[in-house]
Amino acid sequence: MGAIEHEGYRFEIEYSVLLQKGALHVYRNGEFIDEIVFPFRGEKPDEQQIEALVSEYVEQKARGR
Repeated sequence: MGAIEHEGYRFEIEYSVLLQKGALHVYRNGEFIDEIVFPFRGEKPDEQQIEALVSEYVEQKARGR
């Protein structure tokens, strides 16, 4: 899994199989602005789960939250 670029944001994925925790590090214009932490099961996070987190984040920012 590589980085995801969406609506001017860059989401870099990091995860630990041992801890079953993942994080999306959010950047805009090369500057770190946020971290989204999430649980997962198995060998790696589900791509659909990550896509949903990215979409939700971008939608919230578009609404001004």
